[in-house]
Amino acid sequence: MRILLTGASSFTGLWFAQALSAAGHEVTAPLRRSAVEYSGLRGTRVSELARVAEVVWDCPFGGTRFLELADGRWDLLCHHAAHVGNYRSPDFDVAAAVAENSLALPQILRTLLKRGLRGIVLTGSVFEQNEGAGDTPLRAFSPYGLSKGLTAQVFDYWCGVLGVPFGKFVIANPFGPFEEPRFCAYLVGCWQRGEVPRVRTPLYVRDNIHVSLLACAYAKFAERVASSQGVTKLNPSGYVESQGAFAQRFARELAPRLAMDCPLELLEQTEFTEPAVRLNTDRIDGHALGWSESAAWDSVALFYGGNADKMATARNHPPVSAS
Repeated sequence: MRILLTGASSFTGLWFAQALSAAGHEVTAPLRRSAVEYSGLRGTRVSELARVAEVVWDCPFGGTRFLELADGRWDLLCHHAAHVGNYRSPDFDVAAAVAENSLALPQILRTLLKRGLRGIVLTGSVFEQNEGAGDTPLRAFSPYGLSKGLTAQVFDYWCGVLGVPFGKFVIANPFGPFEEPRFCAYLVGCWQRGEVPRVRTPLYVRDNIHVSLLACAYAKFAERVASSQGVTKLNPSGYVESQGAFAQRFARELAPRLAMDCPLELLEQTEFTEPAVRLNTDRIDGHALGWSESAAWDSVALFYGGNADKMATARNHPPVSAS
């Protein structure tokens, strides 16, 4: 298939592009900014992206250049991009985010349909309202999560009106190579400095998933959407456990691979500002997708080993079998 994939400079977006390309599809990745504006970790991801996709610069979703790009033959639109600026803030502008995420959507869909569009895949989040499973009511975690849920409703509406097969792929907590420096990076950074990292919220039950497994599931789901009718959804699930247990799992897997001690301190949790439990519901058979859990952990360790040679090794030995 010829696939138009937005948001491919993001952590998960890069992995989705790689998985779609590995499955034999032709991927074109429109990016919001010019080439010179990507630096640091995102710049590294863009360099990796160029290996597996045709990159189109200065092409934000719904803009003039995107509309021109849409006027071609595309089998699938995979809309992974979303407005994320200041996403942790309680002042995040929900209305502006929804407007940006769905800019010119009816026009885009009508243009794509004329050229033989077979379906839409929209990326959702388990932190949206009414997604996943856990403490009820299933409220959005934040204004950002609310914007993602409302964006999905806009896409669902227009796909229904125009008769476009619509698939929603819901992400929980992915981790792995090329991720932003958050929880996992904090753990490894402490260990590399000889410090003991502190886990402040060990009681929250979450759903952490290897990004390589998530990407395999995404590629298979995209193919499914393109051959289906109506609305399809997948909520891929990984390690369902407390954050304390996941930290211990992470330490247990990385200690022998990094050849270092990986101690932890699980603090007594006193902050419960988020739902205690939120997780996805669809177990993924990695073996059936040609995915290796051991190789995935190897890839994580190589990435956090900290140099370009190791990152290249991880790229040349992905956690997916040749089959």
